[in-house]
Amino acid sequence: MRQSKVAVVTGASRGIGAAVARRLARDGADVIVNYTANEVAAARVVEDIRGMGRRATAVRADVSSVEEIKVLFERAAAAFERVDVLVNNAAVFEACALQDVSRAAFSNIFDLNARSVLFASEEAARLMGNSGRIINISSDLSCMAMPGTSLYAGAKAAIEAFTRVHAAELGPRGITVNAIAPGIIDTDALRTQMTDERIQGVASMTPLGRVGTPEDVADVVAFIASDDSRWITGQVLHVNGGVLMR
Repeated sequence: MRQSKVAVVTGASRGIGAAVARRLARDGADVIVNYTANEVAAARVVEDIRGMGRRATAVRADVSSVEEIKVLFERAAAAFERVDVLVNNAAVFEACALQDVSRAAFSNIFDLNARSVLFASEEAARLMGNSGRIINISSDLSCMAMPGTSLYAGAKAAIEAFTRVHAAELGPRGITVNAIAPGIIDTDALRTQMTDERIQGVASMTPLGRVGTPEDVADVVAFIASDDSRWITGQVLHVNGGVLMR
């Protein structure tokens, strides 16, 4: 990555988002570290990035709100004047069987997991010149029939549709749009949802015999954010240790 790129990473205070923010900074990017609630963790990511000699700013914004998305990008423009890379990472998971789906659950998941991607991409594209990278974090669950995940999987499937259409719309401006679909990733959020025994069971299903780490995903994001990925757009890359998708 050339030294002057500016990246916005949503949901960057922990997990995959924090790993992505740190990795992009190691590659020479200045980073807007977006967070919603964990100010201490976001400040830690900013401190780490500044320790690498790059500029970083933490911006609190709930990207499930279109108004707060606008504030996020106003702050990005004020700090760095432009955006070269957007990583749409912020997300929430909630298991919900069909008979238990409520309007509140639908809004909770779709507002953050899908709507935020659409409107953050719109704002980022305004600040990009004749090149740029939009990277959407999807999930293997977008194409797996796992009971109880219809809302989450549906929102992630919407992201993949956005990816293909936005790649076609923004391609003439030299902006690529891709999605990365991680498999199971060992994060604090995962540990609150699955027991160690279940995590190990999933690990045994992968050819590589382990679950992923946030850094496994961040390294792929870094490649897609780099100039080396210039001929890749409109794609969904599954980063899952070799689990076969059906």
